[in-house]
Amino acid sequence: MINVALLSRWHVHADEYAEQAQNNPDLSIKMVWDENETRGREWGQSLGVPFEQDLHAVLTNDSIDAVIVASPTSMHKDIMMAAARNKKHIFSEKVLAITVQDAREILQAVKENEVLLTLSLPRLTAPYYLYAQQVMDQGLLGKLTTVRCRVAHNGAVKTEENPHGWLPQHFYNKEQCGGGAFIDLGAHPIYLTNRLAGNVRAVTARLQTHGHDVDVNSAVLVEYDSGALGILETGFVSSGSPFQLELYGTEGTLLIEDSKVKIRTQQSREWKIPEMPESIAMPIDQWARALVSGKQPDITLEDAFNLTLVNELAAISNREGRRLESAELLTKI
Repeated sequence: MINVALLSRWHVHADEYAEQAQNNPDLSIKMVWDENETRGREWGQSLGVPFEQDLHAVLTNDSIDAVIVASPTSMHKDIMMAAARNKKHIFSEKVLAITVQDAREILQAVKENEVLLTLSLPRLTAPYYLYAQQVMDQGLLGKLTTVRCRVAHNGAVKTEENPHGWLPQHFYNKEQCGGGAFIDLGAHPIYLTNRLAGNVRAVTARLQTHGHDVDVNSAVLVEYDSGALGILETGFVSSGSPFQLELYGTEGTLLIEDSKVKIRTQQSREWKIPEMPESIAMPIDQWARALVSGKQPDITLEDAFNLTLVNELAAISNREGRRLESAELLTKI
């Protein structure tokens, strides 16, 4: 049994991870910490486990094997590096860190202390992604030329019921989040497109704030070493927006909209509705399985690092109003 401490209820997915941990037979929640004492005590009470106000006490507790981090993104580096130094395995909400430099330091600490870090990138477990990867691996689309991926919702749209939108107000806190829609919800288009298109060469970003301190409507163009273009769209101001993942190649097209999938290739020349593979284990279950059996998660540290890479490139590109090559950032480290 892996004894787990929950570190912060700040993120909207924190309760989801707690529920997933409770439902995993290999994980046992033993305590809660939160940077907000009131929130943390309430959480511990609702879960029936003690609240510990001192993070250091949690991380030096010999009975704790691993931590689940859902803290403000700005706290990820300090929390994860301290956890790694104390030999605690780490599961965390995206993104890994705000900057590439911080991501490098976290990964170095993880490597040096031989702990397992897994980031929650759940769409890599979904049937539509697994099918898209099969299509790519089989070369059914020929040379990939374009990937377009859109994930957006209306969390910042004001309504009578929610005068400030339904997202927590701290999601617009630039200091805590490191950004807005793109660094949070945009993570899904980033890691999906990275997986399908390869190594990132350059990024051009436009991140619109619409009166907020962070972006709430964003479009980012990513150039890949493979020659493919990634068109990544996200935002908190789109009502009724479907999830869309589109792959275009020299010999075919794959279109995914929510649960609808169709493909057309030079072989068939007509649209076909393919049979989908089964989904694979969710990220937290992959993490727990790896801790018990040694089988490495499908979600990799490279996925986590490249997610931060695109985010920082996009932030700089938007701020400076120019195309930014990845080499400009990576060579500074």
